[in-house]
Amino acid sequence: MRTRWLIYVIFVLLGAVPASRAVAQEAPFTLAQVMSAPFPSDLSAAPSGGAVAWVQNDRGARNIWVAAPSDYRGRQLTNFTEDDGQALGSLAWTPDAATLVFVRGGAPNRRGEIPNPTSDPDGAERALWRIATSGGEPVMIGKGSSPAVSPRGDGVAFLRSGAVYWAPLDGSEEPVQLFEARGGAGSLRWSPGGAKLAFVSGRGTHSFIGVYDVDAETLRFLAPSVDRDSNPAWSPDGARVAFMRRPASTRLTSFRPVREARPWSILVADVATGAAQTIWRADEGAGSAFRGVTAANQLLWGDGDRIVFPWERDGWTHLYAVSANGGAATLLTPGAFEVEQVTLSPDRRDVLFNSNQDDIDRRHLWRVAVTGGPPTAITQGAGIEWAPVMTSDGETLAFFRAGARTPAHAAIQKGMGEAQPLAPGTIPSDYPEQALVEPQPVTFTAADGMSIPGQLFLPQDLRPGERRPALLFFHGGSRRQMLLGWHYRGYYNNAYAMNQYLAGLGFIVLSVNFRSGIGYGMEFREALNYGASGGSEFFDVLGAGLYLKSRADVDPERIGLWGGSYGGYLTALGLARASDLFAAGVDFHGVHDWNVGIQNFIPSYNPLEIPEEARTAFEASPMAYVDNWRSPVLVIHGDDDRNVAFKETINLVEALRERGVEIEQLVFPDEVHGFLVHRNWVEAYSATADFFVRKLMN
Repeated sequence: MRTRWLIYVIFVLLGAVPASRAVAQEAPFTLAQVMSAPFPSDLSAAPSGGAVAWVQNDRGARNIWVAAPSDYRGRQLTNFTEDDGQALGSLAWTPDAATLVFVRGGAPNRRGEIPNPTSDPDGAERALWRIATSGGEPVMIGKGSSPAVSPRGDGVAFLRSGAVYWAPLDGSEEPVQLFEARGGAGSLRWSPGGAKLAFVSGRGTHSFIGVYDVDAETLRFLAPSVDRDSNPAWSPDGARVAFMRRPASTRLTSFRPVREARPWSILVADVATGAAQTIWRADEGAGSAFRGVTAANQLLWGDGDRIVFPWERDGWTHLYAVSANGGAATLLTPGAFEVEQVTLSPDRRDVLFNSNQDDIDRRHLWRVAVTGGPPTAITQGAGIEWAPVMTSDGETLAFFRAGARTPAHAAIQKGMGEAQPLAPGTIPSDYPEQALVEPQPVTFTAADGMSIPGQLFLPQDLRPGERRPALLFFHGGSRRQMLLGWHYRGYYNNAYAMNQYLAGLGFIVLSVNFRSGIGYGMEFREALNYGASGGSEFFDVLGAGLYLKSRADVDPERIGLWGGSYGGYLTALGLARASDLFAAGVDFHGVHDWNVGIQNFIPSYNPLEIPEEARTAFEASPMAYVDNWRSPVLVIHGDDDRNVAFKETINLVEALRERGVEIEQLVFPDEVHGFLVHRNWVEAYSATADFFVRKLMN
């Protein structure tokens, strides 16, 4: 092995191979191998027949897979073969389960540009397609997104430039605008019989719930007000619509703690008259500010006229149920944990969800009746499970699962039997499962005394008494939580692979679940002075660095840090405020000035109008401390980023150049925030590994 390494070093010095390739030879696996497993998403159950469908991203080639009873052996339905950066999702079934409608292509930016991360001279488009579940070629329906197939099975409603369009599924006519309405439409919801379509009409400062009558060709708004109405949910008989109402507010809340607000409420409207009554309102104090879950709708109309909804009354995100006629809400999921992904069973009697109950750094599946009673565990152990959906037979459960070494994949569980993979054989034979490490849960003390959790990756070949270079990793969001295994979001699934690769190269890696993230309750998430209100997460950055420095297996002079988006912000903040502790860093599309970052989400934001808040926001930003920045940095950014403006990196690079700081850069033309092209992830991570090896290992 030593002879081979010396040969590669000579080749690198002679310019024969890139340094990153030479680095990869010393790891027990390559970066390409650890990122080779397909990533599943968009799991959906057919309304009849028991089938399920999902999307599988195989190294950038995204395709729909389906599986049906009785064997539930998955098969690939579409045949897209290129790593072309075109998103695929929004699966919608026809009532007979014979056809799937889907969307291919990403959302436009504010200039109306569809993502084209491969710089294809022909451009890119976002369009609806349909395909028979029995097989065949997909057929384009038309440009648009957010398909909602009519329960009548004759067509699909969808969105195009904020307007609602309609297209027949037999292709007999071109898509037409279904109705004219001011504002931008969203959240299309058909009534059970398909006679009416509910939607959210966004008006900028406020929003309404609209209902369009297809047969009568009339439009009605339900109990309009100055507030923000959302999440329409139909009653099973199609006579009523429940929806959420959040009171109007001009308060600036972006990237600042919000523990209380004017209480939100649930209303139920009579569709025939448009009149509505408030059936439930949040209490003052904790839970008065709405906190949602991941679901098709935040309101689920269950059996027995009970409406299931999330509420944070006790400081944890839980599920409650209330009668559609009003009354006290029943807590369905008590305990010190958070509910995250939620669906109803086909008979509407049970809620299926995942949470970190009894396992704070993982996710498991649970089931609870809409009428209440103790939740029942469906899965447990050292795995991670998410996205539960019950098939139309009401007895079979499909979901995604992963482990510390086992990559994410789709699974099926019939009744009380053992779960089985839906697409066995799709994980590459050279995927390095046994070479991966199992991260350890750790807790350390932040610089201000707060207890902060994380996961520690230790190299397999670490010897007693040896001191290794170490790295901190910070996730994005910041409303995220890294887990003790492969993540349920594609961006962090990639980041987990990278941390495994870095450990394989010999680094000790600490993934930090810093304050303002999820999983640990409202007070941790809405941490005082976090983000633009003070950057209190820096205490976690500093504490994590000191924790690594105190370890007997870490070389205190060789500590680096890396992260993307919010993690890029914390990476830059650490380098700007503690270059004496952190020797190098890699900043993926990070926020460097909160006054720029907020404006990217709220174009009307004007720092000159709120000088005190703007000054605090700047003082919480890396740009406020660039005079102290001495450590080298690699910056990585795509210039069509819709989450963090590319000028954030431009401004930082300019400031660091003026101060003589060593900067390396990797820019992806036309790439967005969460890179759409797989090979861009591989290139970015290869550059990151190469940078850290050169700065911290040599």
